[in-house]
Amino acid sequence: MSERRLPVYILVDTSGSMRGEPIHALNVGLKAMEQALRRDPFALDTVHLSLITFDLEAREVFPLTPLDAVRIPEIEVPSSGATFLGAALDLLVQRVDRDVRRGSETQHGDWRPMVFVMTDGAPSDTQAYKEAVAAVKQRDFARIVACAAGPKARVEALRELTDTVVSLDTLDGAMFAQFFQWVSGSIAAGGRSGRTAGDSLPALPGELRIAI
Repeated sequence: MSERRLPVYILVDTSGSMRGEPIHALNVGLKAMEQALRRDPFALDTVHLSLITFDLEAREVFPLTPLDAVRIPEIEVPSSGATFLGAALDLLVQRVDRDVRRGSETQHGDWRPMVFVMTDGAPSDTQAYKEAVAAVKQRDFARIVACAAGPKARVEALRELTDTVVSLDTLDGAMFAQFFQWVSGSIAAGGRSGRTAGDSLPALPGELRIAI
């Protein structure tokens, strides 16, 4: 009988506006998240992680992978480019439909998946975004968290996807580190809580805030 998994999907913006300090801070944050999760035995037992990036297209950097086998690579960005968040959500739906195990007579289903989305702008593919949001809401996610990073991030667009939108006022390393530290704590809490994974989230640290 297969072990039950907690699928976690991380979607990050790699559009041209992320060049320079933002993408450096993002890479540092992702590595810190990976290391923090590895130190948590509950996460190691249950979490399977996938990373999707999006700019002019959406890419699956790596598919749903056991946490102890995850090696997050250095993420790069193009010199310019749009923010195709709709394409990323469409790819997410495809991968969830393909990879998340349903319960049957011979095996337990996976825990309900968690999704974390980070962008510093607004979806460029507006119609595709609206259609993908509708498809996402037809799936049984335990938790969807969006991060509006920096002053140009469109909170109202992210609210179409989820009520849980975290705002970062700046795109510096300290803010990214706080956010991904919180993400790792949220994932680890999901790993501990089993069937109710994602039903509650840890308190936000430092300068992070839920967007109003």
